[in-house]
Amino acid sequence: MWSSGRRVLRDLLSQAAVRSLSLTPAQNTVVVERWWQVPLSKVGSPPRLHPRRHKIYKLVEDTKNAPKTKMELILTQTVPKLGGRGDTVFVKKSVGRNKLLPQGLAVYPSPENKEMFAEELRLLREGRPEDRLQTRTGQLTVEFLKRSKLKINKMPSEEFQLTKEIICRQFLKKLGVVVPPHALSLPFEPIKDLGDYWCDITVNGISTVRIPMSLVPYEDPSASYQRQLKRQKQQQAAADISEAADEDEAVVKAVSDAAVEAEAGKDSVSQVSAASASAGGSAAEETTASATQTNQDTTAPPSDRPKKD
Repeated sequence: MWSSGRRVLRDLLSQAAVRSLSLTPAQNTVVVERWWQVPLSKVGSPPRLHPRRHKIYKLVEDTKNAPKTKMELILTQTVPKLGGRGDTVFVKKSVGRNKLLPQGLAVYPSPENKEMFAEELRLLREGRPEDRLQTRTGQLTVEFLKRSKLKINKMPSEEFQLTKEIICRQFLKKLGVVVPPHALSLPFEPIKDLGDYWCDITVNGISTVRIPMSLVPYEDPSASYQRQLKRQKQQQAAADISEAADEDEAVVKAVSDAAVEAEAGKDSVSQVSAASASAGGSAAEETTASATQTNQDTTAPPSDRPKKD
């Protein structure tokens, strides 16, 4: 009796411990509908279900296996590779819930938030230049221009002069930046003499960046290509020479290793021959000694004692 009670109590405690440590499974919703409509029955009587037909269901909604949708958020700060303040982005739910929302980088796109950011954007566009904020693309453009330098080749014509239109085309050709003429300012215009200059570019009417600019003599593209080709040939020849030197060094090393191994083999052969020669000499001495002893035994003088009858 007592043992059975202890066993029941131990089972209950173990079950309680397991329940306290168990994890709650994910709650999913599955909505189904009967394929065949159940006919109405009389009041107070159970419905008349067919044994097989009314057990067939069709799936209406399954939240577990539903396609994963992205979360819509409005950024409150500039986030790399996503956008700037006020931009509406679609991100994974894990990124939005674990990074953007807890760190205050984004908010939900509620009607109040949308209206607030729309009003902020309108004020930035229509307000004073000093009150405006630079966009993310504008910030990236400013950072790129700060570490850039423009070099322009002077054409061989004597009437050549550097104007805003030519500089804008050079920006697009060499740096890949579209600069409108009204956003470009020069120290003086036009520029005719060779030398180093500067130009100011205003990005979105907010940030101004000063870029060093130099006007260099004209260089024939064919001549520059020939010089480049010659330089490449010289580099290739130097590489071939170094490879040949490495191969020669490897061959010399292999020959020296073979010579060392041959000398080591020769020394071992000489030692073996000397040992065999010494062994042969000792064997010959032993054979001579035994032969001498045999001859002595066979040539011994006859004794004087009379033979026994």
